[in-house]
Amino acid sequence: MSLLLVGLSHRSAPVSLLERASLAADTQAKLLQDTLAAEPAAEAAVLATCNRIELYADVDKFHAGVAELSTLLAQHSGVGLDELTPYLYVHYEDRAVHHLFSVACGLDSMVVGEGQILGQIKDALALGQELHTAGRLLNDLFQQALRVGKRAHSETGIDRAGQSLVTFGLEQLADGPDTAAWAKGKRALVIGAGSMSSLAAATLARTGVAEIVVANRTRARADRLAEILNQPGSTGVRAHAVEMGEVTGELTRADIVVSCTGATGLVLTADAVAGALGLAPARDAASGLIPAQSTGPVRVALLDLAMPRDIDAGAGRLDGVRLVDIESLAEASADAPMAADVDQVRTIVADEVAAFGAAQRAAHITPTVVALRTMAAGVVADEITRLDGRLPDLDEKQRAEITQTVRRVVDKLLHAPTVRVKQLASEPGGAGYADALRELFDLDPQTVAAVSRADLNDPNRGRS
Repeated sequence: MSLLLVGLSHRSAPVSLLERASLAADTQAKLLQDTLAAEPAAEAAVLATCNRIELYADVDKFHAGVAELSTLLAQHSGVGLDELTPYLYVHYEDRAVHHLFSVACGLDSMVVGEGQILGQIKDALALGQELHTAGRLLNDLFQQALRVGKRAHSETGIDRAGQSLVTFGLEQLADGPDTAAWAKGKRALVIGAGSMSSLAAATLARTGVAEIVVANRTRARADRLAEILNQPGSTGVRAHAVEMGEVTGELTRADIVVSCTGATGLVLTADAVAGALGLAPARDAASGLIPAQSTGPVRVALLDLAMPRDIDAGAGRLDGVRLVDIESLAEASADAPMAADVDQVRTIVADEVAAFGAAQRAAHITPTVVALRTMAAGVVADEITRLDGRLPDLDEKQRAEITQTVRRVVDKLLHAPTVRVKQLASEPGGAGYADALRELFDLDPQTVAAVSRADLNDPNRGRS
């Protein structure tokens, strides 16, 4: 079996297509189940964020795997295969590992160095584990990706190469890095109470806004986020929650609005924003909003971090409205300065990819080595039993000494070749050594497979 990745991201596809291809949580689960039911795939995991959808699978056929995974992505994303295919990228084996490790380190993010992707990789692994679609290969891969990402952030200054998407978005709204001076004393409205919205609320609190209002479809989650923001010893911001139906009214009092929900339609229309500001959007029957840029002083700053969009793009054309969304962030981040630490992270990724490949190749031969040693132990046991029949007068001490001697001879004969074959198997192109070992010693393939299954089901395996 081999690792295959088929996906699309902000680097390969326009935001408008990513917006249409976004996967809800229940759709991700169905995608994983259908992938596992497909003929070429034995394992599957999906990494779906606001700017990427990637399907990882352990497949036994490359071309059939690419065709099947591409078709499944098209079916579940709702974008036709013909339209989706030009924007898909395919990575195989070490290239797929390299890609995921780079993603985990923030090298492939819209804003280089952002750390939120680690939580999203963790969620992707958890979903695969919950649905039992992530087996030994993908468990190892995603757990190692998390470790590599943490290593990059702890050993380098990659965080300085970019900021979280929230921080970067606020800097775009503020026209500079001094978001504290810009946000001081302002009133913020946060729409949504998920991980990104919570991060946005915490970031706003640190920048010095005076008040945060949280609105969410589930009121309890909004109340919980507001409660966290109000905890003693925090930033001192005042926070409270409102129902989603009160968002339009809150717009009339907000200076900053950050929205990131899982809604499939718009949360804020241009008309709603215009109504809150007392404006009448200019429209014509053919095109809707006239494409004119916002003028005058900014009355409300809107940050849309959702995919698909929460806020009507037309709102950014209203006088006194500044709108930053995923698409504009992608354009702005293309010119963001790259810190020297990026090169160090790339070195870490390259080293970790090589180490992961060696470990996987070595692990591939381990069940064969274990099966060989098990067979040898069986031969020793049979010979000792035969010896008991031929020399029944041996006492326990003599029998134990003979048994230990035979075992030592067998262990010494097997030690050098098994150590060497593990070394050879860990090198590129070393996959054939397991087959050679099975042929040379006539090992039962079912015995080897049983060892592999036992290793996979070990509850302590993969724990860090």
